[in-house]
Amino acid sequence: MYDLCILTQDGENASKYVRLDFPNHLSDGYDLQDSHIGQKGQVMGELIGYARVSSRGQSLDVQEDALIKAGVSPEHLYSEKVSGRSRDGRQALAELLGRGIRKGDTVVCTRLDRLARSTRDLLEIAKTLEDKGVHLRVLEQPIDTSTAAGKLFFTILGAFGEFEATIRAERQREGIDAALAKGDASPFKGRPATVDAGRVAKLRAEGKTPTQIAKDLGIARSSVYRYLQAI
Repeated sequence: MYDLCILTQDGENASKYVRLDFPNHLSDGYDLQDSHIGQKGQVMGELIGYARVSSRGQSLDVQEDALIKAGVSPEHLYSEKVSGRSRDGRQALAELLGRGIRKGDTVVCTRLDRLARSTRDLLEIAKTLEDKGVHLRVLEQPIDTSTAAGKLFFTILGAFGEFEATIRAERQREGIDAALAKGDASPFKGRPATVDAGRVAKLRAEGKTPTQIAKDLGIARSSVYRYLQAI
């Protein structure tokens, strides 16, 4: 059996330690700072940092320095230089979400757009963290899902992002509909026909095969078949 005792230093801002004395009663022990001890004496998780820039010409130094100052240990820092428009190719993020976190940990990033570039992506990541029992803290935005206020802000932010995406899609649809209403002047009327249907019909009437017609007119044979079916 190991002896467990809690040593509290004197002073208002004193740190708390847990010392594990091993059976050989050596004087040295293993100390855990109070940042790793929960309210009920349980060991808390680690701070896991994530930094990302979009291109290889950009530097990760500013983000990494901010994360380390926030308490993230260098060995718990995941960084990568890759576009955030898609989850594809984001190996550091995949590793972090896959086996880099465990229950009780807190993922820390400088801004939400470093972690995700779309509302859907962000909500999927947040769901993964929630399922694993992991919190999210954003340094430059008032987001900390370990607090009630942080959870509320994050939920509202996601709702506004979804609303914005819906409004953007509606405006785009309205713009297309308005352009189509212009008829021939519409930019969406499509490309002008590059195949003369009359010539296709004439050559066919002369007894030429679709392959010969396509060769004579310099078009694809599939186009010839399409026009012949319409006759």
